[in-house]
Amino acid sequence: MTQPHSSVDALWQRYRALDPDAPAAPPDVYHFCDNPADAALCLALVLQGQKRATACALAQLRLAGAPVPRPGDLAIVTDWAGEAAAVLRTLAVDVRRFDEVDAAFAALEGEGDGSLAWWRQAHHDYFTRVLAGTGVPVDDDLEIACEQFEVVLRR
Repeated sequence: MTQPHSSVDALWQRYRALDPDAPAAPPDVYHFCDNPADAALCLALVLQGQKRATACALAQLRLAGAPVPRPGDLAIVTDWAGEAAAVLRTLAVDVRRFDEVDAAFAALEGEGDGSLAWWRQAHHDYFTRVLAGTGVPVDDDLEIACEQFEVVLRR
């Protein structure tokens, strides 16, 4: 495992100054997407307040040994290079089949043109890439953790 960027600890210490009850160790740290360009775009949308949700296949979480997010969970989102950009708090998580993701959630994700059609195509393509070779079919039955979040601290 690689060492987190020093900015992760610095941002977490700033957060702990606001919430002294927060644990000493930083929470989960991640970047959006599977490539630098999309990661930068999604991060910018989060920092602008346009992107307030994200979607992850349950199979991705299982393969990574990661839990399904829960309301109240904190995370640090980074850029592609690992530099901390914001602390996020999970507000809600709803597990749905791919074909049950609705237009309201697609709009909360804030990507593309905000439509459900755009969301389905972009996320089908994304899940196909990240689940390639795992034996997990990317179809209407794929279970998705639809997470809503808020930014609680920016870098």
